Amino acid sequence: MQKRHSRPFRPDHAKQIVPARPATRLTPDDLLARVLYRDSLIIIIDKPAGIPVHAGPKGGPNLEDYFDALRFGLPRAPNLAHRLDRDTSGCLVLGRHPKALKKVGALFAANRVEKKYWAVVTGSPPQTEGRIELALRKLTPKAGWKMVVAKSGEPGAQDAITDYKLLGSSGGLSWLELKPHTGRTHQIRVHCAALGCPVAGDPVYGRAAGETENKSDTEAAQLMLHSRAIKLPLYPKRPPVEAEAPPPAHMIELLKRCGWASDPGVLP
Repeated sequence: MQKRHSRPFRPDHAKQIVPARPATRLTPDDLLARVLYRDSLIIIIDKPAGIPVHAGPKGGPNLEDYFDALRFGLPRAPNLAHRLDRDTSGCLVLGRHPKALKKVGALFAANRVEKKYWAVVTGSPPQTEGRIELALRKLTPKAGWKMVVAKSGEPGAQDAITDYKLLGSSGGLSWLELKPHTGRTHQIRVHCAALGCPVAGDPVYGRAAGETENKSDTEAAQLMLHSRAIKLPLYPKRPPVEAEAPPPAHMIELLKRCGWASDPGVLP
């Protein structure tokens, strides 16, 4: 596949809001089995899709309910160092104590944490690889909030940058690798939709205004977005801490359809 670099893509539309799905329930043992990395400062877990990382205004099951199982001898449970959307799976970093949280938080704030996501999207991007530079802002209509594309500099707008690369495609679906350089809420989901290829199964940004159904609704019952890998320069005199999360079960079929092979030796 020939690779081409594109100029930043800048569209002007947003997507509508639809109801959320119920949360997944876990056991402490489930969470222990999902530990990808642990040291004295942090724990990296493979977050399951379908459960929010913390309780919302209405409460309900959330990942923090189970963090006591991850103390590993410390007097307190770890805390979230960043966030993943409820329906996004994969690498999630926890700080084991306040000093660790402060250190890791500074890395995220300075955009020094390298993140790699995999997504199966509906359609295909305009180029095989490129960069999306689109500011985002929060919109709060009566039906519920969402993020929308904004003009840089307008009130509430935050600059957002995502690099993308096409890894495979088939039958109207594409497999993308996405590397966000900023950490805005719903950044990858909004950027993919703005690029013209929304994440399959996305109930919020997967439909254009006025549409009642699209291919992502028929191809995917769950959000096809996964935090594949993360790299943190946590220790000045050591190599960066790295972790990689295997694709979740609900993405396997569509990833294989787009060309992914489960043999680790042939992963990109």
